[in-house]
Amino acid sequence: METQQLQQILMELRFTAGLSEGEQQKLARISRARDFPKGTTIFTEGSAHKDIYVIRTGRVEICMSIPARGCLPVLTLESGDLVGWSSILKLGEMTATVVALEDTQTIAIDAASLRTLCDEDHDIGYQIMHRIATALSQRLVASRLQVLDMFGLELFDDVDSYENSSRGTAE
Repeated sequence: METQQLQQILMELRFTAGLSEGEQQKLARISRARDFPKGTTIFTEGSAHKDIYVIRTGRVEICMSIPARGCLPVLTLESGDLVGWSSILKLGEMTATVVALEDTQTIAIDAASLRTLCDEDHDIGYQIMHRIATALSQRLVASRLQVLDMFGLELFDDVDSYENSSRGTAE
């Protein structure tokens, strides 16, 4: 796919929309289209990975390994969302496993090239890091809600069991 086509796609995606034409062009130069068929593991928790992705079409599921419970779904992402943010921060290992829930088209951005671009052009660096921080903030809220959903019901079940057993012994 040509740089011009990639630039046009980037202009339409939520994560990259609103960047200037010049910034879009710089991103397009270090990007490529990458497709993942349904069921494909894009990367696994603990693995090294060199790209970050902006989802063009499709949906992916983020799973985290929980001891004795396996890889549990934490969040679903779709068009315009960012996947693989750990790569930009040079953390070395991915923090989750990501699987395509359906055929998914992405724009893959080389993380090393993006880091270099952000270091050389602080305006685009600020824009990209601000967008990553926003995405992470939204994921933190979603993850908290997921944890409350997963463990909240168990807590309420325990409270009901406790109240029922307490009533039974007191009467």
